[in-house]
Amino acid sequence: MPLALKIEKQSGWQEGALSILQTWHDIEKEKQKQKVGSKLPDLSKLRKTLFWDTDIQRIDLDKQFKAIIRRVFERGSDAEKQEMEKFYGYEKVVAAIREDDRAKPALHKVKK
Repeated sequence: MPLALKIEKQSGWQEGALSILQTWHDIEKEKQKQKVGSKLPDLSKLRKTLFWDTDIQRIDLDKQFKAIIRRVFERGSDAEKQEMEKFYGYEKVVAAIREDDRAKPALHKVKK
């Protein structure tokens, strides 16, 4: 907090501006978590080499769902594909794959 006050003073910002920004950021992060829900895919079922170029823990699973689904269905194992179907749902997986002409993988119906 003392550092925030120094930065605000040097920047000519109103006192508390950084605290408000931090609170807003925390609220947005929490809303994102709730949007995706506490339900997360079992990332231990995804090989690290599947997402070699990025940290899967930092990916926005909701916004990037098409890219995630496509990558798993282009390069993933049956277990990885099934995990995506379980997490996103069969219909969302089918819709994401159909939008991509490059991916023509076989789908697996997840048992409910």
